[in-house]
Amino acid sequence: MAAYTTDKIRNVVLVGHSGSGKTTFAETMLYEAKAINRRGTVGDGNTQSDYASLEQQRGHSLFASLLHCSWKDTKINILDTPGLDDFVGEVVTALKVADTAVILLNARSGVEVGTELIWEYVDKFETPSVFVVNQLDHEKADFEMTLEQAKNRFGNRVLPLQFPVNQGPGFNAIVDALRMVMYVFPADGGKPEKKPIPAEHKGRADEMHNALVEAAAENDEALMEKYFENGTLDEEELAKGLSIGLAHHQFFPVFCASGLKDMGSGRIMGFIHDICPSPADRPAADLESGGSKPCDPAARPCVFIFKTVNEPKVGNVSYFKVYSGVLKTGDELTNADNSTVERFSQLFESEGKNRDQVDELRAGDIGCTVKLKGSHTNQTLNPKGSDIKIERIHFPAPRIRMAVVPPSKSEVEKMANALHSIQEEDPTLLVEQSVELKQTIVQGQGEMHLDIIRYKAEQNFGVRIEFAEPRIPYRETITKEANKDYRHKKQSGGAGQFAEVHMRIEPYYDGMPAPHGLNAKNIEVEDLKWGGKFSFCWAIVGGVIDARFINAIKKGIMAKMEEGPLTGSYCRDIRVSIYDGKMHPVDSNDMAFQIAATMAFKEAFPMAAPQVLEPIYDLEVMVDAEYMGNVMGDLQTRRAIVMGMDSEGHYQVIRARVPLKELHKYSSTLRALTQGKAKFNMSFAEYASVPGDIQAKLMADYAKHAVAEEH
Repeated sequence: MAAYTTDKIRNVVLVGHSGSGKTTFAETMLYEAKAINRRGTVGDGNTQSDYASLEQQRGHSLFASLLHCSWKDTKINILDTPGLDDFVGEVVTALKVADTAVILLNARSGVEVGTELIWEYVDKFETPSVFVVNQLDHEKADFEMTLEQAKNRFGNRVLPLQFPVNQGPGFNAIVDALRMVMYVFPADGGKPEKKPIPAEHKGRADEMHNALVEAAAENDEALMEKYFENGTLDEEELAKGLSIGLAHHQFFPVFCASGLKDMGSGRIMGFIHDICPSPADRPAADLESGGSKPCDPAARPCVFIFKTVNEPKVGNVSYFKVYSGVLKTGDELTNADNSTVERFSQLFESEGKNRDQVDELRAGDIGCTVKLKGSHTNQTLNPKGSDIKIERIHFPAPRIRMAVVPPSKSEVEKMANALHSIQEEDPTLLVEQSVELKQTIVQGQGEMHLDIIRYKAEQNFGVRIEFAEPRIPYRETITKEANKDYRHKKQSGGAGQFAEVHMRIEPYYDGMPAPHGLNAKNIEVEDLKWGGKFSFCWAIVGGVIDARFINAIKKGIMAKMEEGPLTGSYCRDIRVSIYDGKMHPVDSNDMAFQIAATMAFKEAFPMAAPQVLEPIYDLEVMVDAEYMGNVMGDLQTRRAIVMGMDSEGHYQVIRARVPLKELHKYSSTLRALTQGKAKFNMSFAEYASVPGDIQAKLMADYAKHAVAEEH
């Protein structure tokens, strides 16, 4: 395929709820453009975009795929994305580099929750958007219901360009109010016959056409004047006004289609060619530094890697967008993040799993290359001497956490390397070696997402990993004051050890007064790295303990705060005052005072009404109204406190606070309770006291574990 100039490139992303028909529609687009000779099907597992074996096994998209075709004199890059909530990272990645979003709506289901979730990102990127009501050949298709829901959810900027005739199994015609013609399709789809709009549909078509003319005129003063003068706009003026409105997120056209029967896709591709923006028409890309980067083909090359895929026998395949200049085979660019010099020895256009080698890619185009040495997703490459960084993709926060069950000792390093490589490929996966929990913790978007991680580890790296419920990062604190003294004395020949510490511990809060009854000489407050605060008060009178032992005493206290007496969890929000003690001129040393401080703190803690704290998360669930009762009933079993309920469109929004312990595998439960018609997000809120029975159990389990370790 010849290199296309920037104004002749269209970058389109297909998005929508799972089951809306994106992959089938992409296949039909390629077929209409004669990029393929026959259409594959999802059922047969032979589509261009769902080429991974796991996608073919499961019958739905799991990864974003890059396709391309020619339409008239224009190149259309198509990014087909998964609709499952677990893989929203793939959608965000594709939206970063797309210039138009084609949002598919299932005609029998209307605006589904997956579309609601995706719209948040479309709106954030301000991506020009086209709605396609797909599957109008289904027996339960309801165009009017779907259109009404789209208007309710996305506003009055949603304007239909078309409406169907004979929707359902007999679907064969579309009235187009922009061109004022009716398209009548053969029974097996394909190229339609253009016919006059029947009299019974003419009134509605005229009304829709006038609404489109008004929308076009609103976006340009000159067009508005012509509209007032003539009462209408000609075809060229209409196209100009709609193009401006689409580019500025002021106009969202609605089309009709059956991707399965190849009806309507050609007209949509014509609209993409005629009206949708090229990369040059979009605002300049934001930079990490705060500036911007125009899509200028005359500038020096600037390349942004938006996706990395590790393929067996190939290695890393890097997908990128050329943000400026012309990238040619053999060019060397420098990674602005790590200064690695990369040579683009091969350039490809992608057709799913197939790649066509090209000599160059121009500003605005999307392509891929192989075997870059040190460059990954979210990194920018420039000519030597330039350190421009395109603003990074901001991925959604994880919603599930699991512990990795380590394989045999001989494979631990292999497992770590596999997870590291997969994380470079998939930034929505977070991997942490938790010192606190003594576990490797992985976080992702859902159970299905983690299933894919496990599959990749086994298939690509030959390491089998299993997941288990992770430990909870509890905290320990106290609720009242306690005093304790401890003497450490050791005499066993040679130099002895001696230290005596008198200690008061009490709950700490901001702005609390100095300790009562003590001569506080110095009070320090430290922010703990695990949250909360530690206050240390030195109240020694008469030099009974030298100030040189302060650091040793603090170290002894912190040693126990890092492994609390109740459950072995971190301690927080405690003030410790050292007010008396003794030392020996020969036998006192740092180690002695460290031990004495540790033991005094350990013995004082149970006397101070100790409390175990657990992490509480804010949970927001958006659910179809018919499943509201199911979700509320489930939350009651999770010790949830419902903070409020609201409605958003035809969805109900539940806001609650739930202990992290009770959110294990919540994504799977929610999907089962609502048949996939719900979404949720969660974020850390606070630490709060656990109920007494749970605290008793946690303490008993810890004590049992400690005894087991001793033996």
